[in-house]
This record gives sequence, C-alpha cells and structure tokens, in this order.
Amino acid sequence: MSRPKKKVYIKTFGCQMNVADSEQMALLLAEDYAPTERVEEADLYLINTCAIRRKAEEKVRSLLGSLLAVKQRRPQMLIGVGGCVAQQEGERLLTAAPHLDLIFGTQGVYRLPEMVRRAASGQRVVDTGLTLGFPAQSRRHWRQGAVKTLVTIMQGCDNFCAFCVVPYVRGREVSRLPGEIVMEVADFLAAGGKEVTLLGQNVNSYGRGLADAVSFPELLRRIDALPGLARLRFATSHPRDLSPELTAAFGELPSLCEHLHLPVQSGSDRILQAMNRGYTRREYLKKVAELRRVCPGISLSTDIIVGFPGETEADFQDTLELAQEAAYDQAFSFKYSPRPQTKAATLPDRVPGEVQGERLTRLQNLLNELTLKAHRRLVGQVAEVLVDGVSKRSPEELSGRLRTNQVVNFTGSRELLGRLVTVELTEAHPHSLKGAQAEDPLPLAVDPQAPQRRATC
Repeated sequence: MSRPKKKVYIKTFGCQMNVADSEQMALLLAEDYAPTERVEEADLYLINTCAIRRKAEEKVRSLLGSLLAVKQRRPQMLIGVGGCVAQQEGERLLTAAPHLDLIFGTQGVYRLPEMVRRAASGQRVVDTGLTLGFPAQSRRHWRQGAVKTLVTIMQGCDNFCAFCVVPYVRGREVSRLPGEIVMEVADFLAAGGKEVTLLGQNVNSYGRGLADAVSFPELLRRIDALPGLARLRFATSHPRDLSPELTAAFGELPSLCEHLHLPVQSGSDRILQAMNRGYTRREYLKKVAELRRVCPGISLSTDIIVGFPGETEADFQDTLELAQEAAYDQAFSFKYSPRPQTKAATLPDRVPGEVQGERLTRLQNLLNELTLKAHRRLVGQVAEVLVDGVSKRSPEELSGRLRTNQVVNFTGSRELLGRLVTVELTEAHPHSLKGAQAEDPLPLAVDPQAPQRRATC
C-alpha cells in the first residue's frame, strides 16, 4: 500500500512562461506531492515570482511577509521562492525572510525535488545557478479533458533591451530540440487536446545555436502538420526578429491562430533607440501592414511603456499616434519601472511619477477605445469559440476565446466545455463579447484526414 502524498500549493505571478514553469514544478514533485488549492493543508508552499516590474516584485515581498504568521502556526510547512525574483535576489531573500526554507532560480525549477528533500532535512537551500543548454524535461501527462496547454520551446534572451531584466534572470537564449517539442505536442493531442501555445522570451529567434538548424517558421510547420491540432499560438515575438517567412505563415498554416502579440513599447524613434529595441517606428508599422495584407483578419496586441527616462510630451504623442495607426485589438500598458542591472536604471531625466500616471491614463483611454471599436466590428459575425470555462461575469454562462483571442461569453450547456462551438457574436463590451450559440453551426470537428481551412485570412 503506497503512503499518502504530501500537499503542495503553488502561487504563480507573472507571464505565461511562469505558468508553464509552475506546471513543470508540479510534475517534477508529483512522486511525493499532490497539488492543493487550499493553503491551510499545504506541506510545501511555493511562490513562482516575476521581476519584470517593481509592482510585481512588491506583491511577492508582501505575500512572503504575510506567510510569517502561517509559518509560526505551522512550522513544519516548507516555504520556497522561485523564479525571477529568486534569481535576482538569491541569498538576500533568506536574510529578509528568516521563515523562508528554499530559494531556486529560473533554472533551479528542474532541480527542485532534491532541493525540497534537503530543505525537509533542515537545510536552508539556495540554487540560482544558470547553465548552458536547455534543461532536460520530464515527459508530461495531461488530465482527462485538458483542452489547452503551454509548451516551452526556448528560454532566455539575447536582446538586452535597456529596460528589461529578463537576460539577467533568465540567462542567454537557448532553444529546446525540435523533436522533443513535436513529441510533447503530439502527446497532448493524443490525450484529446486542441490548442497549443508555444512559449519563449523571444520565440522568433528560436533555433539559433542548435546543431540541427531549424527556424521558428519551420518548427511551426512541423507542429501544424500533426493530426488533430485545432489551434496553434505563440508568445512572445520581438518585432526586430519578425521575418517575412514567419509573417507568411499566418496566411499558410491552417492551425495557426489569427492573433499576434507584437510588443512595440514606444512610438518614438528616439525612445526606441534609447530602449535598444533594434527597429524604428516606420519599420514596425511596415511589418504591421504586411501582417494585415497576408492575413486581413489578424488581431494584434502589444505592450507599451510610458515614462521611459527622457520621454517628452512629443515622444508620448508619437506613441499615441502609432497606437491609432496600428489599430490594436488589445494592449497592455505600464509606467516605466527601473529594474536592477538594466541600462535604463542608470539613465538621467527620469519622468516624474505624476506625469507617468497622467500619460498612462491618456494612453489607456485611447487603447480602451480601440479595443471596444475592434469588438464592435465583430458583432453580427458567426465565429468559432473554444470553450474553456465558466464566465467570470455569470455562472450561468460559458466562456471561451475566438481564434483571434477575444473572450466570448454565451449561454450554453456545461457539456460544451472543451469543445469548439460556433457562436453568433451579439454584443461588444470593453473586455469581452457576448454571443449566442448558432442555430446552424458550421462543422468544427477536427478531422485529421480533412483538409484544413484558414478561419479569417
């Protein structure tokens, strides 16, 4: 008779890459620990952290402070901090939080079981080593009914944008072997999965340094050819590395969803140069125009930073104008936040906080208008929705996403969860659309033998 497993609670901050890393943690610990959503029954509490902005780091420190009382009540519970803040701060976190048992960096995830065993024996453990080569991955298993998954294809970044801490906490770019990636996706599809998102800090540069030189567009083609794949996505793309071959893929690969997240960060050439982004405003907009030519129905999202050191009102106006010209369907915008080790943290001419806040409000007002306008254009269309949960707005409604990534809420049976459903889009809202299941649905079953079609391109 096997002994009962202990319980692990994992709190994740940050990007999709962190979500994927947390899934990897649960997989690696599965022999001894079962996941729980109840903190009070956890034997191991892990915090997977994000350091991309100061606010995210502050949330982690606040949570860590609140766990002191929990540790005092339950001294047997192990507490660990991993991810980017752990990589950045290392042993300093042990000094700041005496109740902390282990610290593991962005590559320490793959050595986690041994670290937990050492911490359980009474050691305080720190592992923030970065090594060359992509870490070995455990073969994944999916629960029955899993619809979507995240697949890490590369880690690290060689771009060294002036504002970004990623190269310092994730290391230099390293790509995973294409055969391993294709096998993992094939396993997921064999388990009944439908949608795959490929992850990397800069997926456009995938394949550099591999002995078997495989470009990112070639990897997409190999995955697109797998039987049963309904939807393929990827994140994140650096505009500088968006090649004509990758752009063309949006018009060629049936499973590749008509959505691209293409972070612009600023609309000012002067600020883009100071950020070390490697492209101009004109070059960026030219790539946007080519994407819309190849795939007229494509949905574009972006990231924008306001208040970068030295940003003037004229620079900010350039950003507003670019956002209007690019006509983003969705955007994420932030005030500049100085990060340790980055070049921008040493730059003069800091923009005052009140000016940053005022500019962010103006920008977000514009971006919200653009999103609502994009949603209104979709009203009246009949579109494919992958149902992945219950609506946050109402437990009576289901929720899913279009191929173009917008959230759609509609009334329907729970039996539709995990299925592709045809929905008529009836109402536009600032952050989602409302719909009704179409009375005469299009055939949406993924037939491995049937010729696939592009949805909107």
